[in-house]
Amino acid sequence: MSERTAPPKTVLLRRGEVHSPADPFATAMVVERGQVAWVGSEGAADAFADGVDEVIDLDGALVTPTFTDAHVHITSTGLALTGLDLSGAPSLEAALALVRDFTEARPRDRVLLGHGWDAARWPGGRPPTRAELDEATGGRPLYLSRIDVHSAVVTTALLDLVPGLGREDGPLTGDAHHAVRAAAFAAVTPAQRTEAQRAALAHAASLGIGSVHECAGPEISSEDDFKGLLRLAAEEPGPRVVGYWAERDVEKARELGAAGAAGDLFVDGALGSHTACLHEPYADAGHTGTAYLDAAAVAAHVVACTEAGLQAGFHAIGDAALTTVVEGVRAAAEKVGLARIRAARHRVEHAEMLTPDTIAAFAELGLTASVQPAFDALWGGDEGMYAQRLGVERARTLNPFAALLRAGVPLALGSDSPVTPLDPWGTVRAAAFHRTPEHRVSVRAAFTAHTRGGWRATGRDDAGVLVPGAPADYAVWRTGELVVQAPDDRVARWSTDPRSGTPGLPDLTPGSDLPVCLRTVVGGRTVFVRPGE
Repeated sequence: MSERTAPPKTVLLRRGEVHSPADPFATAMVVERGQVAWVGSEGAADAFADGVDEVIDLDGALVTPTFTDAHVHITSTGLALTGLDLSGAPSLEAALALVRDFTEARPRDRVLLGHGWDAARWPGGRPPTRAELDEATGGRPLYLSRIDVHSAVVTTALLDLVPGLGREDGPLTGDAHHAVRAAAFAAVTPAQRTEAQRAALAHAASLGIGSVHECAGPEISSEDDFKGLLRLAAEEPGPRVVGYWAERDVEKARELGAAGAAGDLFVDGALGSHTACLHEPYADAGHTGTAYLDAAAVAAHVVACTEAGLQAGFHAIGDAALTTVVEGVRAAAEKVGLARIRAARHRVEHAEMLTPDTIAAFAELGLTASVQPAFDALWGGDEGMYAQRLGVERARTLNPFAALLRAGVPLALGSDSPVTPLDPWGTVRAAAFHRTPEHRVSVRAAFTAHTRGGWRATGRDDAGVLVPGAPADYAVWRTGELVVQAPDDRVARWSTDPRSGTPGLPDLTPGSDLPVCLRTVVGGRTVFVRPGE
């Protein structure tokens, strides 16, 4: 019997802090048959001690539900973890040096793969030329995706693998980018792909992530990649994987085992690559980006998914793209009924340039906003990439998390890894300390969106919280003193008053240490234990 199929143990955890709305002062928890069976006080825990398979002394540690990362690309994340990562390169020269070193270290790779360059943060602000990459690699095939994964620079040798593609210099976008990415990833062997997937899932587990939403599709990965990941997650211990397939083919999504024909089904591109679709031109370019779908296509897809009982979803970042989405979903509601649209919990990925009108439409139509707070931490602020692309005033409107919550729009938080790293507590901190103060939400609201919100985004309301009957997906953390935010000030003031009756969370004030994951459990099975614990 494999570890995956063996019955989970009955476990008593005691002498800690259990984050549970069932008992805000809980210090112990019992897990049985993969579910939370009981939460309560240390004194009452004695009654369970003789009837369990294992007792875990928490020694003051915090127990929370595991995080759900609602937007990831697992294979690309694994390849970034095991391959060339340029996200820390401070300049073009440093990036080229990393390319040279990586080329020398990987003499057997058929195609060199790298990710994470961001010329907007480099002196001079320009990406590497093809000639510079040809020199750095000695003429070998190389694919380097920009940090937003919506454009890439490549070598001549990689272009040679794509017949009919032009030889223009500069970053490739749109169909040209999809073509070179497909050629590059075709060189990854099944064994390399599985190794990358295992590495990414293990890394997620080490961060207290118990489930991920894989956003795959024909322009992003491949059917073999998607099926292999779902098979791996089903066969080996690790985080749960909910798969979304970004193609307007409902039957294909169903055949592949996807939860929806959703995820990165592109309505537009990304701000960093000047491909997000805007109502007004970019501040640093004389155009409004790229539209891939119109409202009629959105409506037809939403109708097809609703009638098939699958989730629909779209990648939409620019304000014009988001207008297209809400117009399309509203047209679908006129055809099949608003109640059915709302019940289906269709979703929108990223949803950055929202207006009051589109926020109200999200609430009306029951759309889930699958958002990435780390984008603001990385690119926000008056000097950041958003301001470069849009100007300061428009940039300040981006990622309005507080307005979404006030309107009643369901939020699910994610990373879009490898665009930004898997970092759940960092994600919660980024939402609570948004660079634009009026968009900040409470730590508690952000934590809920990154735990229970991810489950709700898949249609489940019974998980992501530690209460009896819920799935035993939990993480154990070493952390500092727990705090409860004062209700009259969501960020600046904190209260440790035990009379609040609200379970505390770690202090995530910028500069404070983030919690360290000691153990991650999924469905009652341990999938990560920190060495030495």
